[in-house]
Amino acid sequence: MDHLLTALTRIAEALERIAPPPPGPIDLGAADAFVWHPKRGALSPVTNVARVDIGLLQGVDRVRAILLDNTRRFAAGLPANNAMLWGARGMGKSSLVKAVHAVVCEAGYKLALIEIHREDIATLPALLEQLRPSPRRVLVFCDDLSFEREDADYKALKSVLDGGIEGRPANVLFYATSNRRHLMPRDMIENEASTAITPGEATEEKVSLSDRFGLWLGFHGCDQATYFAMVAAYAADRGLPIAGEALRAKAAEWATTRGARSGRVAWQFIEDLTGQLARDH
Repeated sequence: MDHLLTALTRIAEALERIAPPPPGPIDLGAADAFVWHPKRGALSPVTNVARVDIGLLQGVDRVRAILLDNTRRFAAGLPANNAMLWGARGMGKSSLVKAVHAVVCEAGYKLALIEIHREDIATLPALLEQLRPSPRRVLVFCDDLSFEREDADYKALKSVLDGGIEGRPANVLFYATSNRRHLMPRDMIENEASTAITPGEATEEKVSLSDRFGLWLGFHGCDQATYFAMVAAYAADRGLPIAGEALRAKAAEWATTRGARSGRVAWQFIEDLTGQLARDH
């Protein structure tokens, strides 16, 4: 018996020696933006965030004002809501989150932005536990958030948004973008309802996830006038040497070939046009 106990003790000591050290405390002073890496339990600073100036985001005046006000209040230590930006693809949802963060930081607030990838949502509670002791205010941001059939990660997100017994950390706010209003495909919600003993409760369980967000900001497809405004704003920012009528004609042709009008399509058009003009001159 003593021999067995000695052997087990040696094995335990050997495992402790080869085990990776626990992650150190998160340093939020290294940058204003970070990416969460759950396998290492660490944040990677992002010195140059890929963002668009907030003045270049056209057709989103109302949601821009709401999100900016919410973020400013949070950064100032006042009550604010978690936010879900949902709707049409390419209409500037993630660009608006990053642009609003930049505006708030430029105003002198020490607000950190942490991106968590969709596939790492299950580790969100671990991230929040590390952020809880920090004196710095933090926006945790997940882009293109949605859940598929048999995906149970939404339960972890619900728990985090509700805060559980400890409550959501006062220094953390959660922003997400999604193409789906309720974060899940309609057939997933309807299937749960049709196979459950109490269909109403099953549907409520799925739909209630989006209810955890105090702000629902909708983004809808743009009309031609808004699309042209987006193109004109990007072209002016680039200082492109092209007349307005010619610019609109080229932009309309580009949108026709893509079968859509959106902020993303406008940006792609400007990238292509900038390259063409630089080549021709």
